[in-house]
Amino acid sequence: MSDYKAERTISAVFKQENQIDSVIRRLLDRGVPRDYISVMGNNFQSQTRIAGFISKKDVILGGLRNGAIFGSLFGSFLALLSGVGVLFIPFVGQVVAAGPIGAALLGAASGAVAGSVGAGLASVLATLGMPKEKAAIYETRLKAGEFIIMAEVPADKSGEFQLLLESAGGEEVHTSEMTLPRPCPGRCNSEADLAPEIRSHLSKEAQKTFIERYNSVFDETGNENKAEEAAWETIHQQYDEDENGVWSKAKILA
Repeated sequence: MSDYKAERTISAVFKQENQIDSVIRRLLDRGVPRDYISVMGNNFQSQTRIAGFISKKDVILGGLRNGAIFGSLFGSFLALLSGVGVLFIPFVGQVVAAGPIGAALLGAASGAVAGSVGAGLASVLATLGMPKEKAAIYETRLKAGEFIIMAEVPADKSGEFQLLLESAGGEEVHTSEMTLPRPCPGRCNSEADLAPEIRSHLSKEAQKTFIERYNSVFDETGNENKAEEAAWETIHQQYDEDENGVWSKAKILA
C-alpha cells in the first residue's frame, strides 16, 4: 500500500460500540489501509479487563502495544488495526486508542504536541487542524463514553468517505486538510527526521537507538506503525525515563 496517498483526515463521533465494527470494515473494503484508520473510546466492553494489568505509567509515554494482544480482548475489529494501546489523556481519562492517533496522543501526554503540560484531546485535535469548538465537542463526547473514528484518505475521495461515515451514523463529521503525524516520513535518515513529539522525549543517544531499530523493522516490513512499536520497545528495554519524561538513562544490562 506504499502508493496510497493520505492527504486529509475525516473524523466522526459514534454513539455505540457496535457501529465501530461496521465502519472499520467498510473503510477497509473501500481501500483505506489499516495503518490509516484510528479509533478512540473509553467505554469498550473489555476495558475493565485490560485496566487490571496495565498501569498508567506504562502507557502515558510507553509506546503502543501489539494489536494482536489487545485486539483479542476488544474484538476482531480492533485486531484489524495497527498499534492498539491504552493511554491516559488529561481531561478525559483512560482511553483505548488504535491506529496512528495513538502516536499523536503519546506526545500530548506531556504537552509535546500542543506545547503545554496537561494538554487534552481537544488541544491535539486543534493542532491537527480541527476548529477549537469542534475539538471540544469531540473531547466531551469521548469522555461521555462515545467513540471517535478517523480515516486518512486521498483528497479527491474525501467527499466519498465523509458520506460513508455519515451514512454509518457518524455525527459531528469533520474533514481536516492535515494527516496524523508519523515518527518519520518513511525511513529515518537522521535525528532531524524524527517527529518533534518523539524527539523531545529521547536523549541524543536514545534517538540514535530509536532510529536504528525503526529503520531495521521498516526495511523489513515497510510498515511505519510496526517500526515505531519495535523502536519504542527497544527504548524501554535499554533506557529509563528521567524526571522530565525523557528516555535518557541507559540501563545496565546484565
